[in-house]
Amino acid sequence: MDKNETFIKEERQGRIRVMVEEQGRVFVPELSDYFNVSEATIRRDLEKLDGQGWIQRTHGGAVRVERATKEPPMLQRIDERRDEKQRIGQMAATLVKNGETIFLGSGTTVLEIARHLPESLSLTVITNSLPVVNELAERSGIEMIVIGGMLRQSELSMVGHIAEQAVREFRADRVFMGMRAIDARHGFTNDYLPETMTDRAFLNIAPKVIVVADHDKFGKVSSVLVGPVKVAHMVITDKISPQECVNELQEMGIEVLQV
Repeated sequence: MDKNETFIKEERQGRIRVMVEEQGRVFVPELSDYFNVSEATIRRDLEKLDGQGWIQRTHGGAVRVERATKEPPMLQRIDERRDEKQRIGQMAATLVKNGETIFLGSGTTVLEIARHLPESLSLTVITNSLPVVNELAERSGIEMIVIGGMLRQSELSMVGHIAEQAVREFRADRVFMGMRAIDARHGFTNDYLPETMTDRAFLNIAPKVIVVADHDKFGKVSSVLVGPVKVAHMVITDKISPQECVNELQEMGIEVLQV
């Protein structure tokens, strides 16, 4: 199709989506010339596509939304980015105070929090994660509350309606959770609906929510929304996380610790 030909809006926006996907980044002036429309029209197109989640709006143009790939089972991920996860877990563990009740979610990074909790602490730990249970079961100073439900075998965690109903009976001082994908505009997302619904229930049982995630989770979007990033009060990550993503979270009032 000749670039000077007038495109109807739907065709133009569809073509913009393809161009962003193929090229990775597009700019308003170039799109304006290509489609022979005003820059204001292109900016409206980009805003609409951004709102629909197809692209990521940037100053002067747009970039491709990075889709999070399906995560392998937990036992296969246990050694991935181990150093980063250990540093994140160690930092998160320092936030826990003696006598508190905390919730520890599933995943390899949250497991590192359990591993770094000081022996001297007296705590109540609520969890739906079998690896966390195994890690803390012999700790005399920790009272364990284990959430039941449907076993998600790949994560060794309990999810589903029973877990959601059970966790609503409890209150904690802090919730520590991992996330599959983190994007300031598109929020916290996951790729498994039953787990996502359960995670939403976990987010509501404490006044402080701390998300722990290594750099691989940032700037990506998965298929199911867990919640907007503002549900978290703090995010703990490593120093390799994209600074642009970190800045966006901080501008939204979220404290970000990089270790």
